Amino acid sequence: MTSAEVRGRTVRQLFPDIESFWIDEVAAAVNQQKTSAFNHPVAGIRRWFEGRVHPLEDDRFTIIFQEVTEAHRALARRQALLELSDALRDMPEPEHMACSVSATLGSVLECDAACYLSINPDGQLVLSGRSWPDAAESTLDGLWNDNESDWFSSQLALGKPLSIADVANDPGSCNAQGLLRAGIGALLSVPLVENGKTVAALCAMRNEPYAWTAGEMRFTADAAGRTRSAIARRRAENDLRQLNASLEQLVQDRTQELMRSEEQLRQSQKMEAVGQLTGGIAHDFNNLLTGISGSLEMMQTRIGQGRINELEKYVNSAHGSSQRAAALTHRLLAFSRRQTLDPKPTDINRLVAGMQDLIVRTVGPAVETRMLLDEALWTSNVDGNQLENALLNLCINARDAMPAGGKLVVETANCALDVRAADAFDLSPGNYVSLSVIDTGVGMSPAVVAKAFEPFFTTKPLGMGTGLGLSMIYGFIRQSGGQAKIYSEVGKGSTVRLYLPQETTRHVEQVPSQPLEMPRASEGQTVLVVDDEPTVRHLVAEILEELGYTALEAADGASGLRILESNARIDLLVTDVGLPGGMNGRQMADYSRASRPDLKILFITGYAENAVIGSGDLDANMHVMTKPFSVEGLAVRIKSLIES
Repeated sequence: MTSAEVRGRTVRQLFPDIESFWIDEVAAAVNQQKTSAFNHPVAGIRRWFEGRVHPLEDDRFTIIFQEVTEAHRALARRQALLELSDALRDMPEPEHMACSVSATLGSVLECDAACYLSINPDGQLVLSGRSWPDAAESTLDGLWNDNESDWFSSQLALGKPLSIADVANDPGSCNAQGLLRAGIGALLSVPLVENGKTVAALCAMRNEPYAWTAGEMRFTADAAGRTRSAIARRRAENDLRQLNASLEQLVQDRTQELMRSEEQLRQSQKMEAVGQLTGGIAHDFNNLLTGISGSLEMMQTRIGQGRINELEKYVNSAHGSSQRAAALTHRLLAFSRRQTLDPKPTDINRLVAGMQDLIVRTVGPAVETRMLLDEALWTSNVDGNQLENALLNLCINARDAMPAGGKLVVETANCALDVRAADAFDLSPGNYVSLSVIDTGVGMSPAVVAKAFEPFFTTKPLGMGTGLGLSMIYGFIRQSGGQAKIYSEVGKGSTVRLYLPQETTRHVEQVPSQPLEMPRASEGQTVLVVDDEPTVRHLVAEILEELGYTALEAADGASGLRILESNARIDLLVTDVGLPGGMNGRQMADYSRASRPDLKILFITGYAENAVIGSGDLDANMHVMTKPFSVEGLAVRIKSLIES
C-alpha cells in the first residue's frame, strides 16, 4: 500500500478487521497529548503486541508496535505456577491434583490436550485423574492403551523430556501413525524420575505441528515436579492418617481387651486370695483345735491314771492354743473393723523403742534401721498390742520393698490438724500423733497407692501375699478414730503414716499430766530459721523470740547460706527441706559445713522426706522434726539440741 493510497484514509478504512481496543487507546493518547503504552492480544494469530504512542507537533504522532508474546507468556507461566502451588496445597486427593495440573498446562500452553500419567510397578501407563479437556480423553486413550503405548513407554523410561514438533515428519516417531490417529500433531512430555526410575509424566499435545519453546518445556517440568511433590506428600499424609486411625482403633480394642483381662485377673486374684485366706484359717484352726482337743484328751487320760501332777503342761498347751485362736479371730475382726479393741493411754515412743530389736532382727542386716522419735510426743488412746502388730507388718512390707537393701525409718511426731487439713484426711479437727514407716524401696505408682488399702489387693507374686495386711491395718486405725495415708513415688521409696488422736483425759506415767514448761534461751543464743513459707517462718521466729532467742530469717537456701557464711553468731540452723531457687535445705546445710563444721541443724519438713535427705545417714548434729509440731515440742527440741 503506497503513501498516496494511505493518505487521507482512516485506520478503520485501511484495516476493517482491527479491534476497537487499538483505535480507542491511540485516540485517548492523542487527545490527551501524552505518551502511552499498552499491550493486547491480536485475535486469530495467538500473538501479543505492545503499542507505544508518542505525540508530535502539529497534531502529528507516531505509533510503534512490538511483539511481546514470549514475555507475556513467561509472565503468565510464572503466575500460573504460583496459583498451581496454592491450589495443590488445599486439594484433598491426588486425583484432583492431577486434573488441576492438566488444566493449568493446557490453558497456559494454549494446547489442545493435556494429561498427567503415572507408571505403575508393572511399567504400564495409567491416567491419573482426567485429561484436559474432558472431550480429549477418549482420543488420547490410544496414547497409553494402543500399540503406540509401547513406544511411548520406552521413551518415558529414558527419563528425558520428549519434544516432537511435527509427529508426521519426526524420524524418532517410528509408530507415528498411532499418534496421528489419536489426532496428535505435536507432543511434549516431561518425565518425573525418582531413584533413577521414571514414575510419572506430564504431557501436552497439539492437533497441528508446533515448535515447543524452551520456556514451555521449563514450565511443564516445573508444574510436573510441583504436582509430583504435592501428590507424594498428600498420599503420605493420607496413609499416615489411615495408619493413625487404624492404630488408634487397635490401641482402643487392645486396651479394652486388657481391661477385661485385668478385671478377670483381679477377680481371679480376689477369689484366689479368699481361697488362701479361708484355707489358711481352716488350716490354722484345725491345728489349734487339735492342740486343744488333744490336750483335753490327755488330761482325761492322766486323770483316769491318777497322774494329776502331769496335768499342768496339758493345761498350758490348751491355754496357748486358745490364745492363738483368739488372736486369729482378732485379725479377722480387724479386717472387718468389728474387733473389740482395748484402747489405753499409750506412750507410742516407748512402744516403738521396745520393738526396736524385734524390727531390726525382722528386716535383716541388709536394711539400715533408724528411729526418729519426737521427745515431746503426746499420748494416744490406742490398743497397744494391735499397734505393735500394725508397726511390725509395715516394717515387713518396707523390707520386701527393698530386696537389695536400703534404709528404714520409724518416726513419731505431733500433728495439729485444722478444719481444712482434717477434712482432707476425713478426720475431726484436733491434735493427732503420727507414726510413720519410711523406706527407700521401689515405691508405688499413684494407681497402686489408690488401691493399696483395698481388701485382697497385693503387688506381691501369687502365693506371696493375700492383700489383707494393709486393709487390716487401715480397719484398725479407722476404728481407733484415726487415719492411714500412703505417700510414695516410684523409685524413691514410700511412707505409710498412721494418725491417732491425742489422748486428752488420761495419761500414762511416762507423760507428765501438765504440759512441760517451755525452756528459755540462754543469753545471746541465736537461731537461723530458713523456710519459704512466710507464715511458718514468722511463727517459728516469734516462738524463738518469745523464748528469749535471737531469731534470724531467710526465705530460700541462697539467702540462708549468705547468713551462714557471715560472722553472725548462730547456735542452731532450723530449715525446711524443700526450698525454692535450686538449693534445698540439705544442700544448704552441707555447704554451710565448710565455714561452720560444728553447726547443729534441725530439719523441719511437712512431708516424709527423711529418705530423700538421708534419714539413717544424717551427719553428726543433724536432726529431723515433722510438721506440724507443737510449740512446747519445738521449744524442748531446740533447747536440747543447742545444749547437747
